[in-house]
Amino acid sequence: MENLTFEQAILESKKLSERPSNDTLLKIYSLYKQAIEGDVTGEKPGGFDFKGAAKYDAWASVKGKNKEDAKNEYVSLISSLIK
Repeated sequence: MENLTFEQAILESKKLSERPSNDTLLKIYSLYKQAIEGDVTGEKPGGFDFKGAAKYDAWASVKGKNKEDAKNEYVSLISSLIK
């Protein structure tokens, strides 16, 4: 599928035939959040919320990336997973 829009990529991400690795899932999450909301806000989850902390760290890793770039990277990543 060539030239997906961001919205199409979101739909495709829910229909992937294989579950991506955890690292890839975190990358998908971080780019999506950056594209929709911008830079991460709030406190990093602590204690035993390992999943929440990993998601926070992933999102924080793309801090400063503009929304358009995040959308383009998200689309590229999803496109690479559906081929």
